[in-house]
Amino acid sequence: MLVKFFFMLREAGLKVTLPEFLTLLDALDAGLAGYSVEDFYYLSRSALVKDETKFDRFDQVFGAHFQGAETLFGEHLEEIPEEWLRRQVELGLSEEDKARIEALGGWEKLMETLRQRLKEQKERHEGGNKWIGTGGTSPFGAYGYNPEGVRIGQDGSRHRRAVKVWDKREFRNLDDSLELGTRNMKVALRRLRKFARQGADYELDLDDTISSTARNAGMLDIKMVPERHNSVKVLLCLDVGGSMEDHVRVCEELFSAARSEFKQLEYFYFHNCVYEGLWKDNRRRYNERMPTMDVIHRYSADYKLIFVGDATMSPYEISYPGGSVEHLNEEPGSVWMKRLLNTYPKSIWLNPEPVQRWDYTPSIQMLRELMDERMFPLTVSGLEEGMRKLL
Repeated sequence: MLVKFFFMLREAGLKVTLPEFLTLLDALDAGLAGYSVEDFYYLSRSALVKDETKFDRFDQVFGAHFQGAETLFGEHLEEIPEEWLRRQVELGLSEEDKARIEALGGWEKLMETLRQRLKEQKERHEGGNKWIGTGGTSPFGAYGYNPEGVRIGQDGSRHRRAVKVWDKREFRNLDDSLELGTRNMKVALRRLRKFARQGADYELDLDDTISSTARNAGMLDIKMVPERHNSVKVLLCLDVGGSMEDHVRVCEELFSAARSEFKQLEYFYFHNCVYEGLWKDNRRRYNERMPTMDVIHRYSADYKLIFVGDATMSPYEISYPGGSVEHLNEEPGSVWMKRLLNTYPKSIWLNPEPVQRWDYTPSIQMLRELMDERMFPLTVSGLEEGMRKLL
């Protein structure tokens, strides 16, 4: 499987060497990737790819080769009837009861026992200590307790004691309809980049060093250059309105990915719509605001402006003075939006709300019109399309 992956990378134009591949195998033998596809992705990329401009190509090959790999036991999961795992009674145990329950004894014993149970079990079980079921002390199932088990089909963690969490999932980074993980966001954000060498000389220029040394009759002549980095400037404005509570996780992932990918990133928060003030710390948003006009004057027009929000609010918050839910704004939000958009012509809006709801929400329709239809869903395809608009 890995040998084929190695040759696929070579066929895709990545200069992967045999020593690098052997390094990856040594790392796997040492258990550095565990049983996580995500960990294996980072390990293999670190071992095999030395040029970050090739990360996109590596991701394409990785996704094509390992699609579905997260469903390590997926073929067996399909054999387990849904009613076996449906919660009817949730087990409650005292600390003394928990202490008396013994673990099976390690990963291999656990997996071997699970395979045996799958062959033998014929019906639903609840409250037991052996079979795949719910509400018991068996190592296999949901809503029970075991100090070392395989959690199957449970909605969320309860005791944080599972050795393996077994849920059937598709490989996330290739599904454009799924909300993004941080790694997928980084892949999409890399489309918006312009590499440049600026600043202090602190990276070895190997080619120039070799050429200069050869011209200098073999005397070593070291040449340094500024580190190559993404020179794109990004201004990120994040909505923290109450309706955004459902999207906190995906916004945190986007924020983390943006901080990682863009060296020149400035960010501000706003509530529902942009008005005369923005802020960097939500805990101090009443007494440490920056006037929006100061933001416009401080950051030049070559910044790429990205709004992130669900655009879900009363239409009056956009179109009327005093429409804000928090204060008496002298000018409507639409006026401030136009000022920002006139200053930063390269701008987009990323919306975590499902696209199906956009046509039924008046405020979203109004902001889409203000953005000249440059509103995109917070999915892989939406983010990639948005990055292309900013180029």
